Amino acid sequence: MYKRHLKRALDWTLSLAALIVLLLPGALIALWIKLDSKGPVFFRQKRVGRGKNHFMILKFRTMRMGTPKDVPTHLLTDPYAYITHSGRFLRKTSLDELPQLINIFRGEMSFVGPRPALWNQFDLIAKRDEAGANDLRPGLTGWAQVNGRDELPIDVKARLDGEYACKLSFRMDVKCVFLTLRDAFRGAGVVEGRQGR
Repeated sequence: MYKRHLKRALDWTLSLAALIVLLLPGALIALWIKLDSKGPVFFRQKRVGRGKNHFMILKFRTMRMGTPKDVPTHLLTDPYAYITHSGRFLRKTSLDELPQLINIFRGEMSFVGPRPALWNQFDLIAKRDEAGANDLRPGLTGWAQVNGRDELPIDVKARLDGEYACKLSFRMDVKCVFLTLRDAFRGAGVVEGRQGR
């Protein structure tokens, strides 16, 4: 019941409420981005959604124009050469992810689920297939996120995503949200640049 109906209803209701409440803070962040560097306020990127269908994820732009496209930030040799001043704060606090409330409202994402892979992360997509995690809507946060985030190797990330798919429940979603808020305040699990992997 929760997985089939209530989860989507909660996503729609809570994302609409959050978009209304965060309208003013979002506008202030947008102004900061525009004053900080040239380029659009939003960053759009092709990601893998439910059933491996593609959609355009929305984020507040945190990197300068000319940054290599479709490359995960943790794989860039020198990400700080591309990240803007406002971007450093937005990424550390995960505020750059707020525009994904629009993706959730549209039904492309959920509050909790596997983080949406880049369209070209074929190894992660394949591992999630094996784990049964590609049938879920991707999430703003997820079980893998609160258990290591960027620090996790792909096979572990996919295994945790599969574990979430098997145990999906309202209780687990609430747990993921609370652990995400804790990690956001601590800036835990964020990796910028290659880490010798």
